[in-house]
Amino acid sequence: MQTKNNRPLSPHLTIYRPQITSMLSISHRASGVLLALAAVLLVWWLSALAVGPEYFATVQGVLGSGLGRIVLFFVSLAVFYHLCNGIRHLVWDTVHGFELEAVHRGGWIVVAAAVVLTVAVWSAAYLWRA
Repeated sequence: MQTKNNRPLSPHLTIYRPQITSMLSISHRASGVLLALAAVLLVWWLSALAVGPEYFATVQGVLGSGLGRIVLFFVSLAVFYHLCNGIRHLVWDTVHGFELEAVHRGGWIVVAAAVVLTVAVWSAAYLWRA
C-alpha cells in the first residue's frame, strides 16, 4: 500500500497477527489506565471516610455490591499484572531475558502470577471475612 507521496504505509495492527509480546505490551498500558481510573475510586473512598459515617456507609455499599466487587476484582488483577510486568521490565533493564524463548516464557509467567496473586488475595479476603 502506498501513500500519495509514494511512501509505504506502516501495516500497523491490521496486518500483523497478535502475539504474546504485543498483547502484553497493550495490556500493560491498559492496566496503567485502569489503575489511574481506580485512583479516583480510592480518592472517593478516602473522601467518604473523611465526610462521615453515613456517607462512608453509602460508598462501602456501592463498592461492596456485586458490580462493585467485580470492578474491585479487575482493579486488583490490574494491580498485580502491572506489578509483575513491571518487575519483568526491571529484569530487562539488567539486559537479561531478551532471548525469544525467555520473552515468551516470562510473558506467560507474568500472566499466571497476576492471576494466582489476584485469586490468592480474594480467597484470603473471603476466608478472613467468614
